[in-house]
Amino acid sequence: MRTIVLLTGLLALPVLAWSAEDTPQPPTLTVSATGTVQLAPDTAFVTLGMETAGQSLGGAQQQNAATMQKVMARLLQVGIEKDRIQTTSFTITPHYKPQPNRQLGEEGPAVPEITGYTVSQSMTVEVRDLEKVAKVIDSALAAGANHFQGLHWALREEHPARLRALKLAAVKAREKAHALSEALAVTLVRLIMVSEGGSSIMPPRPSEALEFRAAQQAAVSVPISAGAMNVEANVTLVYEIGRD
Repeated sequence: MRTIVLLTGLLALPVLAWSAEDTPQPPTLTVSATGTVQLAPDTAFVTLGMETAGQSLGGAQQQNAATMQKVMARLLQVGIEKDRIQTTSFTITPHYKPQPNRQLGEEGPAVPEITGYTVSQSMTVEVRDLEKVAKVIDSALAAGANHFQGLHWALREEHPARLRALKLAAVKAREKAHALSEALAVTLVRLIMVSEGGSSIMPPRPSEALEFRAAQQAAVSVPISAGAMNVEANVTLVYEIGRD
């Protein structure tokens, strides 16, 4: 008798679980919105460097180091602190003598012969006084730098701007939900889910005037305009809805 009762209980369990899964879910309304905050950047990162070539590795390195020391000295003279200057890359590229074409049946190629070296070094300069950006570039080029690799604008304190954009996105999403509920003649019963879609910072495009050759040939300081940065955040809201 006990066995029969236990089997009856076990057989009833799948039926109860199936009934729970079969319960209809309430209708929902999902809205998303993006909040955008525009801010002027307060920091610039200038990346530049020097490329030297020579028959001997020592000679190429010595020439490269001497030029970069001059660049460093000029940057310090214009008011850039030493801890705002960082070496970001240093590479040595050997040059090989071209290998002659082998005839059929000849032995494998000989050991490649090195004919010279190219030494490249780049540094990134953090400039917090944006009035000095053009002067930093001009001074580095005048000191012998022959590679200008880019200008990047940034914010030192990004978190407050991201929070402002996030709040704006939430407000827009809520307004959108109310507008849709009125248009569709439904009621927003309750907010059942909030999802943050992340945030991003889009810096302004670097000026075309900052291209290296143009900067090298310019008779006056390169014009620098920081423009504005867009800080964006996305929010998604899910509401349970009912009929009016």
